[in-house]
Amino acid sequence: MKKYIFAAGLGVFLFGTSVIAIASFNKVPAGYTGIKVYLLGSNKGVDTEVLGVGRYWIGINEELYLFPTFMQNYTWTRGGLDDESISFQTADGMVANADIGISYSIDPNKVSEIFQTYRRGVNEITDTFLRNMVRDALVQEVSTKSIEYVYGQGKSTLISAVQESVAKQVASIGIKIEKIYWIGEIRLPETVMASINAKNAATQMAQQRQNEVAQAKAEADKKIEDARGVAESILKVAEAQAKANKVLADSLTDSFIKYQAVTKWDGVMPKFTGSSVTPFIDVTNQ
Repeated sequence: MKKYIFAAGLGVFLFGTSVIAIASFNKVPAGYTGIKVYLLGSNKGVDTEVLGVGRYWIGINEELYLFPTFMQNYTWTRGGLDDESISFQTADGMVANADIGISYSIDPNKVSEIFQTYRRGVNEITDTFLRNMVRDALVQEVSTKSIEYVYGQGKSTLISAVQESVAKQVASIGIKIEKIYWIGEIRLPETVMASINAKNAATQMAQQRQNEVAQAKAEADKKIEDARGVAESILKVAEAQAKANKVLADSLTDSFIKYQAVTKWDGVMPKFTGSSVTPFIDVTNQ
């Protein structure tokens, strides 16, 4: 009986040991670089080992961190269990809020340096350190700008400046910022939004009036040009007619008139003449 009990106990021990041993193996999958951190000893949490793709024994005094070396994309948004959106204040004291996204990649050759800098995994680095950098850069850039600039023409310029600032901060340790971007519209207080909408409406109305004036002027100018064209056409016709009349008048000499009268006379003298009327044809010298 004692032998059976011993054998059963040994079996349970070996089975438990096997389970623990299997559970202590961890995998570094493709696309990741691992960092094995030693938790015991005088240099606990400091001594690290970089691990490539494969399976590794991770003891009870060790911890494995995985760092993806492919492109990462993360968004800080409002909604869900946590509100990760970012708020900022403009130069005119207005508080705005926005959802922001970030895309970045990690240099696999600098994973150890990244861990030594932050002592955190990639998710904690993103949620805490990178988010704080984006927020601080945005607050600094917006602090000298008006709310209308932030919401309007300066929106793309601001986020580009934030991206440049954050990229400079993390480039040396092996994090490459690909893009930082707005998600959706910037959220403003209702009173500010109403004021901006009213101003935009007034601007559009003024632009519409300017367009109407410009159109009316264009139509008036067209009518003037049409009238000028008609007047010039009439003048050209009158000038041509005047020239024709002058040519005709210059050609009506006495000899030509007499010639026309002779060639067209039917030989019949006028039946009635006045004393002061010169005969139509003078035949005295014919």
